[in-house]
Amino acid sequence: MKYNFDEIIVRKGTNCEKYDNLEKIFNTSDLLPLWVADMDFKTPDFIVEAIKKRAAHEIYGYTIRPESYFRSIMGWMQRRHNWNIQREWISFSPGVVSGFTMAIEAFSEPGDEIIAQPPVYFPFFSSIKGTGRKLIENPLKIENGKFSFDIDDLESKITNKTKLLLLCNPHNPGGRVWKKAELKLLSEICIKHNIMVISDEIHSDLVYNGHKHTPFASLSEEAGNNCAVFMAPSKTFNVAGLASSVAIIPNKSNFIRYEKRLNTGHFEAGNIFGTVALETAYTNGDEWLKQMLTYLWDNFCFLKEFISQQLPRVKVMEPEATFLAWLDFSDYGMDDNELSAFIVEKAKVGLNNGEIFGTGGNQWMRLNFGCPRSILQEAIEKIAKAFEKIR
Repeated sequence: MKYNFDEIIVRKGTNCEKYDNLEKIFNTSDLLPLWVADMDFKTPDFIVEAIKKRAAHEIYGYTIRPESYFRSIMGWMQRRHNWNIQREWISFSPGVVSGFTMAIEAFSEPGDEIIAQPPVYFPFFSSIKGTGRKLIENPLKIENGKFSFDIDDLESKITNKTKLLLLCNPHNPGGRVWKKAELKLLSEICIKHNIMVISDEIHSDLVYNGHKHTPFASLSEEAGNNCAVFMAPSKTFNVAGLASSVAIIPNKSNFIRYEKRLNTGHFEAGNIFGTVALETAYTNGDEWLKQMLTYLWDNFCFLKEFISQQLPRVKVMEPEATFLAWLDFSDYGMDDNELSAFIVEKAKVGLNNGEIFGTGGNQWMRLNFGCPRSILQEAIEKIAKAFEKIR
């Protein structure tokens, strides 16, 4: 079956955050939104049909996850990532953010130090600070146009109070797919200093040709025993609203500690339709994902070529994964507030301000190209037109 990713789906008026929350976020609703990281593609038909089938049974009471649910996760990890996981490693979270927040609470104490590597997905900061932990920044470096770990800085920041490191793998907003050697070095340092790794791998399925995602827990038995991995079908299949994510924790003691925190909050039950969607996606989603990744990469190539021709002062960090482009506007000399206001007011496009991603994000913007090409083209033409008068 050939899927149509050019189809325009009207989302405005459906209580959609991306479209219906523009006034709150940008103080205007008159924008093309390429900000929050969900796609404008229709959720795959096989997931929609599975949800409709379950909805036809008109009782939506307490439910459990069948063994087929766990088999679907195990099968997906093996097919997509060559990772053979065990049934007893699999736990649940409503979302990846809530998952790593619960992990912070399960594996550290208030006042402990937790490392994050900015610029990075900004909920890392609120999860650390909001749980009473101390944020320690280990900023990424840019080498040859790509992010890389600053290992010397990392080791200089570690103290006896440092308990966790939050890893974004693949990286958001830069789109890096960390190589196995990079992750092994990171793992060795964390094991040496008794620092547990919490790995956000929500974009792990959205990896482009020539790159290979390495689940952190698959590096070695030692690495697996020193981490918790969080994944979800939400970005991959555009089902974030169904609130179903996966925690994979190979260490039995750590698994029990995480489940205790999960159950204390009574989050373990999840969502009937989220369970159906996850199992269906991980059972039947291979071909749809293959086609969608091709479309996404073509979108990025279109974006990159357009910027090189029409916005040559903007530098593009080429993603190895995700549907997010990290764009450097520093050559225009605007500060973050000026840059954001200019793009909103003059271009009428909503992007994510790079400042919210922390150190290293200043004068960058994040653009979501997970949309029909006609929307992407209209948005970047608006941006180019706004900037053409600036010399």
